[in-house]
Amino acid sequence: MSDVLLPVAIAVPLVAATFPLALGVKYERVGWPTAAVATTVFAGLAGAIGLEVARGGPLSHALGTYQPPIGIELVADELSVAVLALVAAVALATLVFARVAGPRGNSFYSAYLLLVGGLAGLTLTGDLFNMFVFLEIVGISTYALIAADRSGASAYASLKYLVVGTVGASLYLLGVGYAFLATGTLNMLDMQTQIVAQASYADPLIRASYALIVAGLGLKIAVFPVHAWQPDAYQRAPDSVTTVVAALVSTVSAYALIRVSYTVFTVDFLAANDAITTGMLVVAGTSILAGSVLAAMQSDLKRMFAYSSVAQFGMIVAAVALANETALLGGIVHLVGHGLLKFGLFLGIGLLALGYGARELDDLASAARSAPYTSGAVALLGLGLVGIPPSIGFLGKWYIGVGAVESSMAGGDPAGVGFAVVIFISTLFTLSYVARVIERFYFAGAGLSGGHGDDGDDHAGVAVDGGHESATDDALLAPVEGAPRPRFVPDRVPAGSLVVLILTALSTVALGFGGFALFEWFAPFLTEVFA
Repeated sequence: MSDVLLPVAIAVPLVAATFPLALGVKYERVGWPTAAVATTVFAGLAGAIGLEVARGGPLSHALGTYQPPIGIELVADELSVAVLALVAAVALATLVFARVAGPRGNSFYSAYLLLVGGLAGLTLTGDLFNMFVFLEIVGISTYALIAADRSGASAYASLKYLVVGTVGASLYLLGVGYAFLATGTLNMLDMQTQIVAQASYADPLIRASYALIVAGLGLKIAVFPVHAWQPDAYQRAPDSVTTVVAALVSTVSAYALIRVSYTVFTVDFLAANDAITTGMLVVAGTSILAGSVLAAMQSDLKRMFAYSSVAQFGMIVAAVALANETALLGGIVHLVGHGLLKFGLFLGIGLLALGYGARELDDLASAARSAPYTSGAVALLGLGLVGIPPSIGFLGKWYIGVGAVESSMAGGDPAGVGFAVVIFISTLFTLSYVARVIERFYFAGAGLSGGHGDDGDDHAGVAVDGGHESATDDALLAPVEGAPRPRFVPDRVPAGSLVVLILTALSTVALGFGGFALFEWFAPFLTEVFA
């Protein structure tokens, strides 16, 4: 039966997570092959689930012998399938990069598979307490992955995330407890019914429950001002860890916010509680502006795009609070698009660091001459983050902005138009720091790596991803006396990872042309929500 695919998709990475540690007693390098096989199987299962949903609509599976609402239910619909596909694609693609960038220990790959399984469970669960369990699995594995290189800085960043993440999970669980007291159920769809039957949208327990859940997930998403863990975690984690964490962890937490808001509490609850939605819009607008300004102030590339995520997730929170169909569509599209864009950007940054030692903005000077494909892909992804059409980044922002204006026109409140202005201002800030990156790539005269001077011919430590060479490179890479001189400067960007980066960049553009197709895919979910 097709619904059995749901528990299998969660079980495969979770069970496989035990193999690297168990087999590692005898085999030293069993971690990566195990992770590659398990993640490939998981990606295949995600694709099969997507096909089943496309053909026959949402899938549901009751775990064990207990039927919902008593038992735990797994559900796949158009929204969860899109997020599941993102998880599968990013998880599989990151392994290509981790193969060369590390970390390489068996324990790393066990934690990696645990993270993938937790993200899958968080995406497919239809039970609020079960969502908490998977939030904790994701959190614990993420703490371990951030500290995977065992440096003091990464350990500190992991500890900071541990403290903040524990507070967030506790607030979420307290909110779920309040909702359970008011309704007597934990199943999402049943709670939606019981909120109306046993309580009301004005019930203090229901209001407090939603407020606590939003606060807890807000800490996980990293919206301003509870964002402080994210820049350190992104910067200090190993590059392959940053790639998957930036693309998926906060993204799936934001998905949880959308799911809880519209499947459990519903749009009617949001419409009946203006104080809550107004507070969410204020926090979201502040997060958008603060994240954009802080990103524009950074010189470290990973911190720059970490603060960018603070702004981008603020837009998704705003889309939830605006509570109209256009804005929600924009929030969903932006959720998936931002995950894809951040995966590509952090992969590109990781490749530049791995191949050329470039981690600061100034290290990128003239990178395009030595790494044309890597630089071009990162530039294209950066423009997508700005929202330059055609790009998936443009579609998400456009729908959220139009939804904000529609909200203002429907309610006679100018706040919606004001929020559209906030998005525009944020876009200008995003353009400013992305333009700095592109300027360094293509128009700066200094060498790429090492800061050896401002002379345009100084290319110490530069490698080439396009097969070019220069007399300066040739001299700097002169072989030991008596050995043959290489004809080309060695390519320090792994070919497999470079192909993944280019395909990611092209995918963000291709999805930018798919506005109507995306609307058609999410239409059943939106129709159900706003019926």
